[in-house]
Amino acid sequence: MTWCPWPRSRAADGDAFHRRGEGAPVLLLHGVGLRAESWGAQIDHLARTCAVYALDLPGHGDSAPLARSDPRLADFTDRVARVLEAAIRAPALIAGHSMGALIALDLAIRYPDRCRAVAALNAVYRRSHEAREAVLERAAALGRGDAQDLAAAPVARWFGSDPGDPARDAARACREWLLGADRDGYAAAYRVFAASDGPADAHLAGLSMPTLFLTGSEDANSTPAMSRHMATLVPSGRAVTVAGAGHMTQMTHPREVNAALDGLLERARSGAPDPAGTGPGET
Repeated sequence: MTWCPWPRSRAADGDAFHRRGEGAPVLLLHGVGLRAESWGAQIDHLARTCAVYALDLPGHGDSAPLARSDPRLADFTDRVARVLEAAIRAPALIAGHSMGALIALDLAIRYPDRCRAVAALNAVYRRSHEAREAVLERAAALGRGDAQDLAAAPVARWFGSDPGDPARDAARACREWLLGADRDGYAAAYRVFAASDGPADAHLAGLSMPTLFLTGSEDANSTPAMSRHMATLVPSGRAVTVAGAGHMTQMTHPREVNAALDGLLERARSGAPDPAGTGPGET
């Protein structure tokens, strides 16, 4: 797949998004340092039946940064909520990857009337002490060091040192996006991501909409155990583990991710409970 830039529309706060297709609205939220194009395979697929909005997070891509230099997760969420209100104007399926998953879940918790269903891809939840220290160190390192090194390290974590096809093209695209990212916007978002440890259990238990937690079997930082545990807390939660996938699941394993999103859309359309009928499921 090619990962070329797409045209953008712009919301009132300076948030840029790519819109394609007609039908039920779907909002896609990327991870730290990336941009809307990371959802390329999902946009191509979902736009056949849905109105897809792929957003550049504040301070990323073509979107304006947040006003404050020390933002909280809620600041990102509030900006996205205003895009939902002004540009989409209807409850949407919200799908987020990595930090985008944290925002998607926070939207569902704090703005439930705007969320028809939620997909949290490669989401973190209760990191181990070692993992938390490592991500905090990476956040601190963004304020120093060479841009080439700062791009190379996450790409190596996400794809390995010598990715094969089709991951090679995805790795190259991510490296280019990281190199082109606004340094301040990237660093501010990463500090928020590093400080976040997933929603409170009581908030997850209060979610009423169909919710999907998906990650890769090889993702060491957003592990299958994290997704499974969150799914057990959500009344209509479902966990999916994609075999052989790492952190950039939607880019390296689009067929599996698209199928899981199709299933979530069908659950949202039908209003049906979890497919098993008795609670959270896993595949």
